[in-house]
Amino acid sequence: MKAVGVIVEYNPFHNGHDFHLQAAKEAAQADLAIAVMSGNFLQRGEPALVSKWYRTKMALMNGVDLVVELPYQFATQKAETFANGAVSILNAIGCDSLCFGSESGDLTTFLQTIKYLEEHRTQYDEKIKMNIKTGVSYPKALSLSFQSLSSTENLVRLDQPNNILGYHYIKALKQQKSSMVPITVKRKNADYHDEHFATETIASATSIRKALFSPEKDSSIIQQYVPAATSQLLKEYIQQYGTFHEWENYWRYLQFRLLQSNPDELKDIYEVEEGIEHRIISASLHASNFREFMENVKTKRYTWTRLQRICVHILTNTKKVEMKMGSERATYIRLLGMSCKGKEYLNKYKSEFDLPLISKLSSYKQPDISLDIRASRIYSLGLAGGMAANGLLQQEYTQPPIYVD
Repeated sequence: MKAVGVIVEYNPFHNGHDFHLQAAKEAAQADLAIAVMSGNFLQRGEPALVSKWYRTKMALMNGVDLVVELPYQFATQKAETFANGAVSILNAIGCDSLCFGSESGDLTTFLQTIKYLEEHRTQYDEKIKMNIKTGVSYPKALSLSFQSLSSTENLVRLDQPNNILGYHYIKALKQQKSSMVPITVKRKNADYHDEHFATETIASATSIRKALFSPEKDSSIIQQYVPAATSQLLKEYIQQYGTFHEWENYWRYLQFRLLQSNPDELKDIYEVEEGIEHRIISASLHASNFREFMENVKTKRYTWTRLQRICVHILTNTKKVEMKMGSERATYIRLLGMSCKGKEYLNKYKSEFDLPLISKLSSYKQPDISLDIRASRIYSLGLAGGMAANGLLQQEYTQPPIYVD
């Protein structure tokens, strides 16, 4: 059975994702699609709109055959680490190819860019250091350095989010000596950060979430931008839990953590560096909500995304030593869900996987999964409480892999 891998968040699964998934299967001539999906906290330092279990259902009901989890130690990281972890899982599970969406849509330019930067690595690193000294953020320093080197070359633009991820996916494939074939599909219509609906049927996940969190909270407004299964599952989530997840749900917990911490304690938290702990604690004393807090903390040097990731690590009490105890590659495959075809694939090939497959959490005792467990517990605090919230709290241990026939 020929498998194509995709690296996703599905926050939530929308028509653009459906286009990418179908294009991936066709381009790879694959028998099934395997998704490695971020858990309850995401790469931009945000809680997922709905739990990983509901997003797994969305994926399976819309054509994915196997869903496995991208561990917290990779899912909440910069693009390079995110890519390394995801690629290592798809490689271990036996995917023949990796298909990603990009603003470029041209694989050749990605390959040329990797070769070019390898040949100009010393110059590139020196320019990055020079730009950082001017006080700009690290991503901005990368972008400026790349532009200054590559203005006359036919290279992929590395100031666009999906191109950046794609570059790191291919780089990870090369570094890990993977046999997976890279494939890219050009993103259709909507840009990654679009806050408004771009066309009549395609919208970014950002604009969909913005609509869902509007004062009206009318889910019918997004129906034309998401498959029917997604729309139905979003309605079910609200009925069961009463709310979607966003940072404001966690503000009081984050504020409590900050108010009862001193700067020396925060210095042990992953990504807290360069004295930012003092600014964070000071801002927490005066802010009445998460957005106000972020606006008070943000500086030219620290992007909104990086600050949100720091906040996730503070919220989950994730120490530097914990994130560094693992390597650049995953050490397990956590199965979240499967279709009939996915089950057939597992039965046929799981004995050949390069990593242990976890389908029942209680049977896996290694400490490297503790971050995922802790993150899921903290995620449940975003609900108002009661039996539904407690059920989500317990779900990490009680939920078997989801099966969609």
